[in-house]
Amino acid sequence: MKVVVDFDTCASNVLCMGIVPEVFEVRDDGFLYVLDENPPAELDEKLRTAESNCPTRSISLVEDE
Repeated sequence: MKVVVDFDTCASNVLCMGIVPEVFEVRDDGFLYVLDENPPAELDEKLRTAESNCPTRSISLVEDE
């Protein structure tokens, strides 16, 4: 699964980082960073939770082809 973030709509509110800190990080500059665009499958459930809890719907999960 690939993690895609629409940075034009992302509010960097740290909710995703709280759910999946292995993948998302909001740094001191106030911006969200994706640490791993293709995280391991064991994080899929947490990633789906982060996607559904994103208040700006900026996170998308794309199935690998």
